[in-house]
Amino acid sequence: MYLDFYRLDEKPFNPTPDPKFLYLTPAHREALAQLVYGVQESKGFMILTGEVGTGKTTLLHTLLRKLDTSTPAAFVTHSLLPFDGILEYALEDFGVRDAGSTTAQRLAALNRFLIKRRREGQKAVLILDEAQNLAPETLEQVRLLSNFETPTEKLLQILLVGQPELKLKLQLPELRQLRQRIGMQASIRPLTNDEMGEYIQSRLRKAGAPDLKLFSDAATERIAAYTGGVPRLVNIVCDHCLLVGYAEQQRRIDADIVKQAIQYFEDGRGVTPARIKARGGHSWRGWRVPRVAWALTPVLLALAALPAAAHWGAFDNASHVVGELLTALARSARDLFGS
Repeated sequence: MYLDFYRLDEKPFNPTPDPKFLYLTPAHREALAQLVYGVQESKGFMILTGEVGTGKTTLLHTLLRKLDTSTPAAFVTHSLLPFDGILEYALEDFGVRDAGSTTAQRLAALNRFLIKRRREGQKAVLILDEAQNLAPETLEQVRLLSNFETPTEKLLQILLVGQPELKLKLQLPELRQLRQRIGMQASIRPLTNDEMGEYIQSRLRKAGAPDLKLFSDAATERIAAYTGGVPRLVNIVCDHCLLVGYAEQQRRIDADIVKQAIQYFEDGRGVTPARIKARGGHSWRGWRVPRVAWALTPVLLALAALPAAAHWGAFDNASHVVGELLTALARSARDLFGS
């Protein structure tokens, strides 16, 4: 809806984890480098943690793109699955067909697959997203997958990804063996205030925006204060800002527009696409410009025709002229403000 108005090629603040829009803060860059190194060096178990909405999933998709294209990877996002479900899902992602119906058969099929990949010089990766939701007994069974190994290296690289609660769960006594096998840990944090402006401009640039200063400094500061630097929330608020800015026909997003966007986000009030469409056109600080023009047209025409009408005697007297104008004005008011 607002793409043409702001001359954008695509939406800059979509909530989907598109690696194209990944903004690498120093924390993200370090975490990504650690994960790539961990896979390449066969570290076995790796941990990535970060608060909700800090870009973990986007970072994972970027990791997969950075790995060798021949690296087989299974990306399990359903963290409430039992171990058998995770195993079945992973085999499907790895492209292993006819793995059998029992756990033993599937483990044997996975082992054959990993050995074959190793002979071909490939490293297989299993990513478990939202791992903080996995039951301790499921995590312990996942640990046993690390027993697939040669005398010199692990055949399967396992990456557990989750919120900070994952680290707390790994401190449970029953998971001490898993904890001892973790070869690398990485973490990402929310954006700092200094990174906020760069983050917004980076996404605008990748969306083709000609004006990278679309958001004023005051608007950026307000977004940072409200979102706490969590990229997912930043994307939601910024998208609402562009929608409100489009409705208000404002080429630059200021702090007032951010205030309206936050209000809309919190309780649903504000300008929605449906309401913009219902207005019958664009708006300017609440005035429906096309409807104003159309509503005033009868009055303007009447005023324009008044001298000629008087000259040719179209009106019998002045009171009749005034009456016609008042009728037109009342009709225009009804059209403009509603009945």
